[in-house]
Amino acid sequence: MSKTKSFFIIFLMYFFTSNYTFAQSIAIIPKPVSVQLIKEKFTLNSSTSILQTSASLSRNVQFLQEALHTLTPFSFPITKNTTSNFIQLSIDADKVTQKEGYQLIISKNSIQLTGHDEAGVFYGIQSLIQMAYQAQNKGFNLSGCRIEDYPRFTYRGLHLDVGRNFFPLSFLKKYIDLLAFYKINTFHWHLTDDQGWRIEIKKYPRLQSVAAFRDETIIGHKKDSPHRFDGKKYGGFYSQEEVKALVKYASEKYVTIIPEIEMPGHAQAALSAYPHLGCVGGSYKAATFWGVFEDVFCAGNDSTFTFLQDVLDEVIPLFPSKYIHIGGDECPKTRWKVCPKCQKRMKDEHLADEHELQSYFIQKMEKYLNSKNRELIGWDEILEGGLSPKATVMSWRGEAGGIAAAKQKHEVIMTPESHLYLDYYQSLHADEPTAAASFTPLSKVYSYEPFSTELNHEDEQYIKGVQANIWTEYTPQPEQVEYMVFPRALALSEIAWSLKTHKNYDNFLSRLRQHRSILQQKKVNFFDRFEEITYDFSMEKSGKSIVHLSTTLPNAKIHYTVDGKAPNSNDKVFKNQHIINKSVILKAQIFVGKKAYGKVFEQAFEYHKAIAKNVILKYHPKANYNPTTPYALTNGLTGNTRYNNTQWIGFSGENLDATIDLESIQSISTLGLNLLKYHWQKMWEPNVLIFSTSEDGISYKEVYRTSNFPANGINQIRAKITPTKARFIKIQAENKGIIPAGEYGVGAKAWLLIDEIYVE
Repeated sequence: MSKTKSFFIIFLMYFFTSNYTFAQSIAIIPKPVSVQLIKEKFTLNSSTSILQTSASLSRNVQFLQEALHTLTPFSFPITKNTTSNFIQLSIDADKVTQKEGYQLIISKNSIQLTGHDEAGVFYGIQSLIQMAYQAQNKGFNLSGCRIEDYPRFTYRGLHLDVGRNFFPLSFLKKYIDLLAFYKINTFHWHLTDDQGWRIEIKKYPRLQSVAAFRDETIIGHKKDSPHRFDGKKYGGFYSQEEVKALVKYASEKYVTIIPEIEMPGHAQAALSAYPHLGCVGGSYKAATFWGVFEDVFCAGNDSTFTFLQDVLDEVIPLFPSKYIHIGGDECPKTRWKVCPKCQKRMKDEHLADEHELQSYFIQKMEKYLNSKNRELIGWDEILEGGLSPKATVMSWRGEAGGIAAAKQKHEVIMTPESHLYLDYYQSLHADEPTAAASFTPLSKVYSYEPFSTELNHEDEQYIKGVQANIWTEYTPQPEQVEYMVFPRALALSEIAWSLKTHKNYDNFLSRLRQHRSILQQKKVNFFDRFEEITYDFSMEKSGKSIVHLSTTLPNAKIHYTVDGKAPNSNDKVFKNQHIINKSVILKAQIFVGKKAYGKVFEQAFEYHKAIAKNVILKYHPKANYNPTTPYALTNGLTGNTRYNNTQWIGFSGENLDATIDLESIQSISTLGLNLLKYHWQKMWEPNVLIFSTSEDGISYKEVYRTSNFPANGINQIRAKITPTKARFIKIQAENKGIIPAGEYGVGAKAWLLIDEIYVE
């Protein structure tokens, strides 16, 4: 190789390595479309001015001035003439062709920020401010660069439920500020629910005096039994003047507020104020615990529609948004089925069933909204019975509703519960604050892709965006909301804004680490342990468990023990994998040097005679409870109460009928099984559980039967039987079947969830 060629290769290596390091200092979230580095620096100092080129940008100029002044000791005077050190804001739709897009050029003497529109300039400002935060300890030297950026989706949403818990306007403003900072442009404001009505409607004053309050509030989780209550009246509402002020505040941050007024379900608070709007009349009260309730707006009562139209007449002028959200979700049909008015409506309108009655209800409200030059958006249940002509679907029960709506040429916002419900746990540790349900870590949120493989290119145009939701049953304080939402909202921002080809979780984490200090300075109570230990277990036919533990934390090591003791920095370092072939408790801890990070990871392995033995199931597990890993029922691992850790197997309306072959005749004295009982999640105990044994797999003898499953959670069955010889074990559990009246999910198929068949 010639010296010239060798020098050229070394030069390229140096150039790209140094530029990569340089790029790491530009830690913008969400990730821009393009960042080109310039080997110059711009210094913010006492002589830096802001050049205003257009009166239309005065609001953005003032915003930038105030934001930079907050971060630095400098005043940043606004001028109309260039100086030796200036920031210039301008709009040029020819130079920046994408809506909400911007170009940011930072060189030695100037910062040139050009937007397609005012919003584009604003988002460029947010990127600039993020860089300024990161330059605080670098003499306010900003890395030279050329950034071209624009959003992937036009709708980028974050939700907040104030129906269950009420939050002050000061927090809502902070929430909107954080949305805007991460280029999220829509605030979905969930204003009404069974537990409280939160917006002033002047024509109906009892919505303020009665429906805005509940007598008391449940303590703990709704799965707890018996329910306990605090005995304290609770509530509040936002006046129309307060709403106007918040909408104006949000608009100045280029955030659109979409109000949600729930109908026809989630109406118990409204009915407490105006009981004639329900099917049975009488006395209603705002709900004091969480769930889905059978008392809904009467679809056969003309006064229901008059009331809701009157409500919308006051709501619409407050919100200039294109959409008005009407909910449309979780509406039990129990009352409608026996309501004479509803049944008459069905007959008069030639409706086949109550699902079509709901569609009639939604379409009637849509026509009214359309007459007011607004569009209806609702949860994916509005598909049931036929979708309204122009309705937009918010797909939350997975992606199926959104896919179906897009194929019908309806606009869709993807917000699947599986990935984008931020009221779910973000850690598996048992001492996490009480949350709604299962486990949705930061990595899972980040992995979400709004374009389903089931959609063709033509259908993809109807996917307008993506949204994450935070329901507040278990987050009564603003700090708790922040803890659940951040930093997962930052992952959402990257899903919604950044190009799919640019998404990389490791790169995202490298930028997120630099945003820790930003969130701290903004006084956000965020979940800071997003680099906890992740794990993977697999089992071989021999019965050995292969364990893999890892962390994304740089310069970290995982120390572990298998004797049940908490690890310290002197314990063994985890490398590659660990093999387990007996009952142990594995504990692991991340260390950076001698300093522990996060909490201790713990997993018990319980070995018994059925380990790694094949299980033959008569009926196939369904949906998310159908693990693809072998030996899911005989791997020594117990599913936890967050139930989506791939250990639980579920049957929807079907029975469990399982047979295990122990491969030889053995003496059996204990048989066991874990069952998950969560009525609030449609997970029901079986009517009966039966164990039978056989030596030949043909003739079986029943050895145990029970219908007693008292635990509200994991019922661990460990049945002591008369010692018997057996090779085959048959386990049968009769599914509850159809969920009975008065329970969540009434009329739907009950889930039967099982895990870890135990034989000893």
